[in-house]
Amino acid sequence: MEGKIIHLGSHEAYDLLKDGEAILLDIRSEAMQNFKQIDVPKFVLIPFTDLSEQAAALPDDRFFICADSTGIQSKAAAQILLSAGFKVAGNLAGGLVDWERAGLPVRINIKERLSGSCMCQLRKRESKK
Repeated sequence: MEGKIIHLGSHEAYDLLKDGEAILLDIRSEAMQNFKQIDVPKFVLIPFTDLSEQAAALPDDRFFICADSTGIQSKAAAQILLSAGFKVAGNLAGGLVDWERAGLPVRINIKERLSGSCMCQLRKRESKK
């Protein structure tokens, strides 16, 4: 039997995450994760580039909701979980951008603020001394 991806809006995902029915799987790069994180009780941080190698180590009896910045790679991340043997995986539609627009909780570490002219050029901001 092939696994299933469940696409969730921000509020649907929040309800599952805050009640402990799901675990957030943040697949963004370490720099992005250090600056902003979706603020929920249970989360795992595995960059997308490492997920194929590390997916098998995740407990397959838990429901993981994959999240990135905009929802572009999170569906592919959910597919990686299915390929690793999960029966179901979640995809946070719209990613962190839609989550923030919905007014849901986010932790921000201002010391890890990023700069750059577009998403592909973001890097840790240099402090001026």
